[in-house]
Amino acid sequence: MSARGGRPGAARHGRDRRAEVIVPEPGRERFTGDAPSAAVIGGGVAGLAAATALAERGVRVTLYERGESLGGRLAGWPVRLGDGSSATMSRGFHAFFRQYYNLRGLLRRTDPALSMLTPLPDYPLLHRNGMADGFARVPRTPPWSALGFVALSPSFGLRDLAAMNPREALPLLDVRVPEVYERFDGVGAEDFLRRIGFPEAARHLAFEVFSRSFFADPRELSAAELLLMFHIYFLGSSEGLLFDVPREPFPQALWEPLGGHLRGLGAQVRTGTPVHRVRPATGGDLTVETEGAEDRHQAVVLALDTQGLRHVVGASEQLGDAPWRAGVESLRTAPPFLVSRLWLDRPVREDRPGFLGTSGFDGLDNISVLDRWEGESARWAARTGGSVVELHAYAVDGGTEREKVQRRMLDRLNEIYPETAAARVVDVRHEWRDDCPVFSVGGYRHRPAVRTPHPRVTLAGDMVRTGLPVALMERAATSGFLAANALLAGWGIRGQVLWTVPRAGRSRVLRTLAGRFAAP
Repeated sequence: MSARGGRPGAARHGRDRRAEVIVPEPGRERFTGDAPSAAVIGGGVAGLAAATALAERGVRVTLYERGESLGGRLAGWPVRLGDGSSATMSRGFHAFFRQYYNLRGLLRRTDPALSMLTPLPDYPLLHRNGMADGFARVPRTPPWSALGFVALSPSFGLRDLAAMNPREALPLLDVRVPEVYERFDGVGAEDFLRRIGFPEAARHLAFEVFSRSFFADPRELSAAELLLMFHIYFLGSSEGLLFDVPREPFPQALWEPLGGHLRGLGAQVRTGTPVHRVRPATGGDLTVETEGAEDRHQAVVLALDTQGLRHVVGASEQLGDAPWRAGVESLRTAPPFLVSRLWLDRPVREDRPGFLGTSGFDGLDNISVLDRWEGESARWAARTGGSVVELHAYAVDGGTEREKVQRRMLDRLNEIYPETAAARVVDVRHEWRDDCPVFSVGGYRHRPAVRTPHPRVTLAGDMVRTGLPVALMERAATSGFLAANALLAGWGIRGQVLWTVPRAGRSRVLRTLAGRFAAP
């Protein structure tokens, strides 16, 4: 693929005017005769992106998903509540940031105006010591965003700015991928912040909230991921830290329409179908083994989570070479996390935000009041006079008794929103998971890339290296499109055009400054 800088039309299409376009290899628009068959294994964001790009170009796609519904870690499923009503449970809140260009492009397939998303007015943060912060009033365009944050934030003042080590901090001004990993992946994020003199209050309030969104203990997160995060969400993009959320639960708002889109393109969508192994076959084909069946395809996209990828590759003894297989085997997941959703018999106070990031509250990382923005929850709250509240706790110590963590999270909710202490819990669901990738110090070199030793097998997922400044859901969507594009290029078919935030610092002056005076 080739790339070029942002163009004037970017802003008119809802993107930062400095956003970069990634142009796929040239080729025909689509297959017009006999088309190859491709298996996409995994129906999460990455797999849906890969399947969509392939099916839209005439490839005969079969999407295999072991769960009963699409969405992967953003899937949802029906539950029956204690009051007899039905609801949709999921693994919890996700923020759809405005700079998630490729994810949003995927969603536009079924909703061109993205009407299924609604904006939240702020990204508020609260520390247990009473310090609070937010980003609604901060200018969105760098460098004014950084200056505005310093001017408005109680956790980061001009005195703090003057006390920072400028030479050590200069890399923040010119983050480049993959160079940032070469320079900083061997450094811990917390160590890096101490080295540059990042103020302690801002470390506890802002950094801890953001770093834990990677499901990692802040002490173990790679400094390269921290720098990339600053670039994507703050210093390198004019989209700012404001975001949208789905108006309805994930299945209804996002994945059921996208599954229908794929079927309309002729794709087979096979939920409830785990894949056991993939075997190279004669003539360069690949055999995908499921329970009691073997399907032959000309290409495979492995769009699995970390555990699923290790399982399938481990069982596929003939797939790839020894170094690649060892790299996949070495992948690890982040510590467990908890999502607790409570249906309460009375409302939380009207002035409570729909989402609140928290720090210093014994491991409680955020609170969502779902009836502020999700239609299903709002209808339940209107009918019962209650409210629907969700609590997240990331990177929980694996040796901690789970029931104690669940009780502690409820206690912290009652502390932060005292009106909930008197509420009766109509129903509560606790979801414990430990399947998110970990971005620990020194881990980048072990993470696999989109291309594999087999020319017709590609990888996609949020743990996959893309060479682009993307993270979390956007990394999943981007890698899915890249995995499809790699296969399409081999068939002489033009793939999906992609967009990213700038792949270097936005300001030429600051880039020059960073290069000239940064510490070696």
